[in-house]
Amino acid sequence: MRKVDIFTLEIIQNSLTAIADEMFAAIIKTAMSPIIYEVLDMGTGITDAHGEIASSGSGAPGFIAVLDKAVKRILAQHAQPGDIEPGDVFITNDPHSGGGVTHLNDVILAMPVFANGKLIGWTANIAHWNDVGGTVPGSLSTNATDIFQEGLRLTCVKLISKGKPIRSVMQILRANTRLPDFMEGDLWAGIAAVRGGATRIIELANKYGTDLFLEAVADFMSLGEKVSLRALDDAPRGRFSAEEPQDDGQLLRVTVEITDAGMIVDLRDNPAQSAGPHNLSRDGTVVAAQMAFKAVTDPRAATNGGTFRPLTVLTNPGTMFDARSPAAEGFYFENLIRAHDLILRCLAPHLSDRLPAGNFASICGTFISGVHPDTGRAFTLVEPEIGGWGAENGRDGNSAVYSGMHGETYNCPAEICEARYGLYVDRMSLNDEPGGHGQYRGGRGVHVEYRVRADKTLLTCGYTRSKVPPWGLEGGADGSLNYIEVVRKSGECERYSMVSALPLNRDDVIRIRTASGGGYGNPAARTRAAVVDDVRNGYLNADLAKEIYGVSV
Repeated sequence: MRKVDIFTLEIIQNSLTAIADEMFAAIIKTAMSPIIYEVLDMGTGITDAHGEIASSGSGAPGFIAVLDKAVKRILAQHAQPGDIEPGDVFITNDPHSGGGVTHLNDVILAMPVFANGKLIGWTANIAHWNDVGGTVPGSLSTNATDIFQEGLRLTCVKLISKGKPIRSVMQILRANTRLPDFMEGDLWAGIAAVRGGATRIIELANKYGTDLFLEAVADFMSLGEKVSLRALDDAPRGRFSAEEPQDDGQLLRVTVEITDAGMIVDLRDNPAQSAGPHNLSRDGTVVAAQMAFKAVTDPRAATNGGTFRPLTVLTNPGTMFDARSPAAEGFYFENLIRAHDLILRCLAPHLSDRLPAGNFASICGTFISGVHPDTGRAFTLVEPEIGGWGAENGRDGNSAVYSGMHGETYNCPAEICEARYGLYVDRMSLNDEPGGHGQYRGGRGVHVEYRVRADKTLLTCGYTRSKVPPWGLEGGADGSLNYIEVVRKSGECERYSMVSALPLNRDDVIRIRTASGGGYGNPAARTRAAVVDDVRNGYLNADLAKEIYGVSV
């Protein structure tokens, strides 16, 4: 194999990044649902012909890490000659047999890319669809006991053959959602993105030659591995273990071993898979470990299949981190973030120069559905919430940002929420509940209040860290908690962290509070000026400033 000159290599690598970003832009400009075009709960990427990530676009890192696994599953299930042809598009979402990794709402579209008759890569995207059937609007039920109750399962199905949509598959999709117009709009946005990306890759391969293009991709993979190993050079060697009690009383455990050859994450000693919807597939656990590995090594460097070659993940089939069919996985995301956070907690005391204290560590999935009183149209609000991140040595934690799984995503603006959903947004502010104090304070969570505008509205939510707060580091205080309060029109107040299809009526208020991150260092070491700024900026109220820091403002 001849060596690719560095200039051509850089051009091809950067071109792939630009193509993935163009795919991302195509989706957000054409999708129907705010969860996609406002929140950006989606991701785009390009893989090589074997399904290894070659370039990742913008969006949720935890989603982008799914795409390679889905493409590999498609390749395995369509291995006969003629199964995969130019112009085809595949659709999948099943975490047990379709490479979906997450839950049924997260739908993946993947398109093979051929140049000169040879398969040279895949374009792919994943996005959260508002509704894919199941027992409740939004398809997520905290009461689900198997995946059949959570909606339509798609296992690497061919959606478009040689450029032409397969009508029967399209009909099945429309018939299995409560929001067919939104589904169809989001579907075609994803199709447009993979088609556009494929066209750009073919242009790139034709410009530089297919062989040179493939050599450049392979070289980029090797570089990813070298960057990861180099970042581990000065990490401590040894075996580190941690365990943490959870909101439901279970104890989670992890052992991480760092060697000259890489990192081994062992999650085998954990509880059996749940009878409810809080399970995680093995591929999902690998995603969580990959995210933690990236944080420990070089979070700013480009990511590709080679990046994770030094990582080994050990799981035990039938456990919550390696659930087997027909386990329900609607609220998989809380176990995903539990695994990610547990690995970071295990390593943070040994890598405090790289890792912060604990963050709010929950997707805080909030789902509100009903009929819009102005239009008579059914709606489903799907909203992961923002919260506080942990402090680190020399720096306060970030306030009101998404979890590490989400990356470059945003909360839905109040104006969009009120226009599209049957709700008023009465409040959006930082959460000033006590927690996360330290020499450097944890970032603040948020306090959001939705006022219901119509009877027969339903609330579903799935929050963790509602009892066990984010952890402090080096003497910093633990953070606060994630939870929802429903304030009835009568004034009665109810508190929830997990609930399914809770009936709400007009003028009931849904009050969301997300946690502050953990603090870093002894609170007594925080400067007076920093405390005064906290009060002025709404991070802390004056009473707490005096009680915790002894500062009058």
